[in-house]
Amino acid sequence: MNKTFRLYGIIFIITLVLLALLQLNKREVTDWRKNYDVQQKSPFGMYVFNNEADALFSKKLVRVQNSPYKYYGDSIHGVHNIFVFQKRIDQESAKKIMNQVYNGSDAMIVSTVFPELLADTLKFRTGEYVELLDRLKLTDRKFNSDSLLLDKRPSNLVFDSPDKKSEILGFVESDEMMPSANFIKVKWGRGHFYLHSEPLAFTNYYLLKPGSEAYVQHVFSYLPDRETLWFTKATSESSSSPLRFILSQPTLKYAWWLFLGSLAMFVIFNVKRRQRVIPVIHPLQNKSVEFVKSIGNLYLQEGDFHDMMAKKAQYFLNKVRTDLLLDTKVLDEHFTKKLSLKTGNDLTEVEEAVVLISKAQDPSANVTKEELIRMNSLLDNLLR
Repeated sequence: MNKTFRLYGIIFIITLVLLALLQLNKREVTDWRKNYDVQQKSPFGMYVFNNEADALFSKKLVRVQNSPYKYYGDSIHGVHNIFVFQKRIDQESAKKIMNQVYNGSDAMIVSTVFPELLADTLKFRTGEYVELLDRLKLTDRKFNSDSLLLDKRPSNLVFDSPDKKSEILGFVESDEMMPSANFIKVKWGRGHFYLHSEPLAFTNYYLLKPGSEAYVQHVFSYLPDRETLWFTKATSESSSSPLRFILSQPTLKYAWWLFLGSLAMFVIFNVKRRQRVIPVIHPLQNKSVEFVKSIGNLYLQEGDFHDMMAKKAQYFLNKVRTDLLLDTKVLDEHFTKKLSLKTGNDLTEVEEAVVLISKAQDPSANVTKEELIRMNSLLDNLLR
């Protein structure tokens, strides 16, 4: 085995063993990132909300994968509810949502970053505070007993001095600060905007806490009972990479990085390798014709016609035995007739050829040049 390939094999096996040991000793790590992904079961994913959303909206929920900008285009749809849950909303999508609300629809937007167009038009500002333990409550007295305690990474975002036309529906309460609005209602045209600044309230971690689901139900109870479009995906943040599925799966991700590492190692070990100069090997020349000519000239110079006739006769009889399957031990009349039938030649020519063959086989016979030429012509004609 080549030394280089043996080295590659050893390195590859060592790498696999190390990866196996790392995998066996790997501890499950909780992903506390705020991904807000409807397919993620991590604490701050929205898998639970996605499964319960149909019942929450009385089976009138329609999930839309496009952004509001692409979905609405230039048309105004009928009166409906709009639900947007995204980290960031682009300005063009905000324009489309505002047009729909102005014509009678209601929109609930849950986000930590509201578009400037929306904030300037509806006249509200957001601000941050520093607290580690907050409680979300609703202002309506019938919902006041249901609250949600934020004990993990709150967004610390509230509406700072909302416009007088805004109605405060919910607030953040803590021991060290005055209550601040985090859920407001703003009228726009014939519809309303419902703005909530704490997306964590709708994630898996908080929805699975006993009693927390009541707060979420009350929040959505402000929307009219009609069809609701849920824009579940922001086109500005969606990944179009063909590797997004591979990198999302731990086992496939390890396999991918192992492949890239092996490829890089192969390139490093072979970067100085160069192709050797391949020598030009000319094929052997066929000099059979030259050889035959040389032998022929030699015989002609010697003038030994008997020897040439004997070799020609021997070659001919060998061909008859091999190709025609005739016995050539006795060159009698029976052999002559069979040879004539198998070759399709005239019996007279075959008899003449047999006579000359017999003479060539007789070591004491005296042959002439003309007989050699005649026999060569006859035998070539018989085997044609």
